[in-house]
Amino acid sequence: MTISIDLYADTTDVDRDTDVLEDTLKSLRISGSIVLRETYASPWAVSVPDSGRLAALLQTDKSVQVIAFHLVEFGHCIIKSSKADPVHLKAGEMLVCFGGDAHQLSLGEAINAQTIEALLTGHPNAQQPKAKPSDEQTALLCGVFQLAHTEFNPLYSALPSLMHVNLTRAGAFNNLSGVSGLMAEEIDRRAPGSGYVIARLLEVLCAEAIRSHAENLTQHEASWFRGIKDPKVGKALAIIHNRPGDDWSVHRLADEVSMSPSRFAVRFAETIGDTPMAYLTRWRMNLACRDLADNKYSVSQIAECVGYDSPAAFSRAFKKHIGETPVAWRARMMS
Repeated sequence: MTISIDLYADTTDVDRDTDVLEDTLKSLRISGSIVLRETYASPWAVSVPDSGRLAALLQTDKSVQVIAFHLVEFGHCIIKSSKADPVHLKAGEMLVCFGGDAHQLSLGEAINAQTIEALLTGHPNAQQPKAKPSDEQTALLCGVFQLAHTEFNPLYSALPSLMHVNLTRAGAFNNLSGVSGLMAEEIDRRAPGSGYVIARLLEVLCAEAIRSHAENLTQHEASWFRGIKDPKVGKALAIIHNRPGDDWSVHRLADEVSMSPSRFAVRFAETIGDTPMAYLTRWRMNLACRDLADNKYSVSQIAECVGYDSPAAFSRAFKKHIGETPVAWRARMMS
């Protein structure tokens, strides 16, 4: 039995084609801020700490993941981290660091890097160039996306550690160049209300970058993005997202998409990389964490909404997957 509460207000009836990508994007509650927008003359270097340190500097909530991004407006630079190959980022390209690792942006011979920590704590930018017209210059727009409740969000889990997107590439389902252009114009205008507008554009920029990534993926390897495009698996995902509290089974889901249970289970696993029931459980845990953090509903209300017969059964499942009881998890988030 399902209770309709605000938790599910973002979803619609499956007959109206529930958009699973939209549902998972909404669950992330994306926000963001600009950290720097500077032009540098070679040689230069800027170091960025890992996501945990960024979160501490920005004093974000415990349920928020802080993700650095870098957009090159003109020129180029090299981005290096200890856990990935160097990335050459050119004009009109953006790198989103979903893996959260510390990294460094630079161009030219190695010098002492300016730290983002210093800039965020009010220190002057020691690398603002006094450039000559002949110097090789790079214009950067760097900031962070803040994503809430990333645990058990299938969209977030499917994203690469480093997402490299081209803002100038035409796409049928994204408008990256338009959004980035509007944001640059708004930063330059400094008109009343610009802060609010830039914050909304950052949310759209993140969503458009993800849509661009999804649009340009190959369809050979199992992935969540492949799953939402598959006509049968995508419909099953929409059903799960639309009615997560229903008493689902492989047989019931297979009936909904007009397949035999065995064929449906195989197709789902081959496409997504996981079983239908495991996916359902993870999405229920994501919804539960989201509503526990909002602190609007009791544990028993949330248990019923995400498909558990009793608060005790819900608590057992939650502890198995999260590592602590719903009450303990909520208390830690609220502290």
